Amino acid sequence: MLDKRYDFTAAEARYSREWEANGCFNPVLDGRPAFAVMMPPPNVTGTLHIGHALDNTLPDILVRRARMQGKDALYQPGTDHASIAVHVVLERMWAKEGKGMTRFKLGREGFLEQAWAWKDHSHGVITGQLRRLGISCDWNNERFTMDPAYCVAINQVFIELYKRGLIYRGQRLVNWDPRMQTAVSDLEVKHKEVKGHLWHFRYKFADGKTYAGKDGIEIATTRPETILADGAIAIHPEDPRAKDLVGRMVLVPLIERAIPIIADEMVDKDFGSGMVKITAAHDFNDYEVYKRHKDAVEIPLINLLTPDGKMNENCPADYVGLDRFTARKKIVEDLEAKGHLIAIEDHVHNVGHAERDDTVLEPYLTYQWYVEGKPLAEKCLAAVDKGDLAFVNARDEKVYRHWMENIQDWCISRQLWWGHRIPAWFKGTEGTPDFEMVIGEDAPEGDGWRQDEDILDTWFSSALWPFVTQGWPEESLRLKTFYPGAVIMNGRDILPFWDIRMVMMGLELTGTVPFKTIYTHGLILDEKGQKMSKTKGNVVDPNELMDAYGVDALRWTMASISSSEDMRYSIGKVEQARNFGTKLWNAARYLTMQDIRWTGEQAAGFDLAAVEHPLNRWLIGALRECFVKVDRYLDAYDFAHAADELYRFVWNTFCDWYLEMSKPLLAEGAEAHVAAETRAVMGWAFEQVLRGLHPFMPYITEVLWEHHTLSDGQRYVMLQPWPAYAGWPQDGAAAADMAKLTNVIVAIRQARTQLQLAPKARLQVQVLGKSTEFEFYLAHLPTLTALAGVETLTTRYVPATKGEVTVVAEGLEFILPLEGLVDMDAERARLQKERGKMEGEMAKLDGLLNDEGYLSRAPEDKVAASRARKAELAEAVAKVDAMLQGPYA
Repeated sequence: MLDKRYDFTAAEARYSREWEANGCFNPVLDGRPAFAVMMPPPNVTGTLHIGHALDNTLPDILVRRARMQGKDALYQPGTDHASIAVHVVLERMWAKEGKGMTRFKLGREGFLEQAWAWKDHSHGVITGQLRRLGISCDWNNERFTMDPAYCVAINQVFIELYKRGLIYRGQRLVNWDPRMQTAVSDLEVKHKEVKGHLWHFRYKFADGKTYAGKDGIEIATTRPETILADGAIAIHPEDPRAKDLVGRMVLVPLIERAIPIIADEMVDKDFGSGMVKITAAHDFNDYEVYKRHKDAVEIPLINLLTPDGKMNENCPADYVGLDRFTARKKIVEDLEAKGHLIAIEDHVHNVGHAERDDTVLEPYLTYQWYVEGKPLAEKCLAAVDKGDLAFVNARDEKVYRHWMENIQDWCISRQLWWGHRIPAWFKGTEGTPDFEMVIGEDAPEGDGWRQDEDILDTWFSSALWPFVTQGWPEESLRLKTFYPGAVIMNGRDILPFWDIRMVMMGLELTGTVPFKTIYTHGLILDEKGQKMSKTKGNVVDPNELMDAYGVDALRWTMASISSSEDMRYSIGKVEQARNFGTKLWNAARYLTMQDIRWTGEQAAGFDLAAVEHPLNRWLIGALRECFVKVDRYLDAYDFAHAADELYRFVWNTFCDWYLEMSKPLLAEGAEAHVAAETRAVMGWAFEQVLRGLHPFMPYITEVLWEHHTLSDGQRYVMLQPWPAYAGWPQDGAAAADMAKLTNVIVAIRQARTQLQLAPKARLQVQVLGKSTEFEFYLAHLPTLTALAGVETLTTRYVPATKGEVTVVAEGLEFILPLEGLVDMDAERARLQKERGKMEGEMAKLDGLLNDEGYLSRAPEDKVAASRARKAELAEAVAKVDAMLQGPYA
């Protein structure tokens, strides 16, 4: 006998261990059709969050189904070294310890020692959580993006792309994080609105002459400290002043360096004074202006900052060593003292911040490594045009095409230590004639060579994930079997970071797309539609959910809310998923009490085509229709609708209808052959339900499979075939009959609820008029009795009168006499009292909704809730009025 309650803790501990120990997740590599999905490798930065639960549940559903479909299924596991993220985590940890430790104090070797220790700790936590989540990975082939074989492949890729002319080194502006002292990707910059100032300064003409009665021009800036690096002033060529000003020279305030006025269409004529300063080494737009004009006009490139954001030796001595923001304040004071400050105005503008550590970023001129984007992008666009790569969501294809059509060269170097050190060797000073560079894993012969201190961008290494994890560059059997994969699945936020770059690298290095389909999902929001964040206090810890509700409930929730758009999470949905598991468990307990199992011996002697009773034939057809839809939805990556189909079949069709309607067929005195057939169909159907639910809820289905099938040599449901429903019979007449019967039962039940009849009250139902359909319902009287409390069913020819209720269903009028079942006077008084309460509440709501002050002050969701409540009350009043004017008149 099954326990009264499902012990998910014991089940998870047992089966997560047994599945892996018995090789249930391992691919077989025997030539059968393959189905491979690459796990988005979690960063080794701590624990999994709710997004990871979604990221891994959805692919695992498909992988488990593919395995049951007889495919050689692979979900490739692993973790990512997450360079900058690990740097941030360690430095935050040191800050909390209060010891003043930094990576620079530790030195490279000391830092790497601590990073590896952190990786070992975090990796164990993450993989343990994934195992608990029931993710059916090939753990024997787990990879880490800095494991030895991966490092060899990374170096080979870098060297090969360099030889092909696709990797080069150059001096450009990058987004620079002064705190981490590294370049960061443009994609990892978050722009935040900041309340700052717009300072207006006077730049005097170098020749001492005037223009329009003034001895100089007015320039506005949000970053006064960069004035020291000004190289030119720009004005729009269509500005009427341009013909007189272009070519003249002005003096940079404080340092009196003469710089030219040039014309460029980049200038916004309506911003500030209509002229802007050009600080090419500290502004991306200015750098583009510099490139357009540098051959015609001498514009200096002056870097003012040290890597840690302090003013360097290119500044006047008074500012050297000052933090950039301290220097800003001092420079403004000095400019004001010298009479250059014209005005200060408040100004809100977007400022780039580092996504990882929230530091204000600086455009910074430095030497970096780049991947040339255009040649790779052309191949990527061709792959989509030829149909080699498909998108589930049209939005993603638009993003993909836009990104490829506007491709920029990719900065792949980072000034960090945790990661793949670049296989390049330098001698001499970069940017000078004596500088030499050699690309290779080993140091060149001779003295004076030093390896590049930089490491590769984490996304560069993860872009190789689909093929390096399968043994590339060796032509291994795994690579031939699982590359390209079937699909890549992840959040849409990393489509440009990861998916697109995997396509770029896959096509360039293997000649093939790394996967055939791209599916992205949205972000998980809280129940109010807000992004989750620690500051808002609305972050959901999946570990706490698993502790409280079990893994199956969490996985079911992830599937049921999944969407290509942002999705709302609520604890109520997890509770609903938990209740669904309880419903399944109780159904299994009912079958156990009826001594209904499903063994191999029973299966061998069971013929679906020979099933005769309409109820059983209806169930078989309904289950076939369910699986047809489930497969259709899963093939389209519509997990929510697939889960909904299974939910409605199990909860409604099987438990609420079939189990209840079959009780008369199993009761004492029922026909023996009908009872035997019903028991067989019930056992068979429940076994098929367990197979279908398994990819979504692996643990509870394994427990019930073992109990329901008595194992019978088929130890795990995860290794059983997926339901082969194509040949199951579908009886349209039986389905129509069951639909009629259930519709009548629902209508009578609703009337009982509205009338507040006691659950045990028995109805003497009369059908108005003579009808051939009457015989059908009379034949199913036992079912009507069991499910709707109908004791007798007769015909009559007089419409309902006072004290009777008419229920219309399936074209018939079912009359329910209430005499002896309801105290008419007491019920009439109750309804009138209830109506008065509802009218009072409606009046209060009317007062609020007609109050302009309330409508302007109250949150939108509260106003919407008030309107919804009013509509709900109006509907309820109408129903009460119908009762008072009908049976209780």
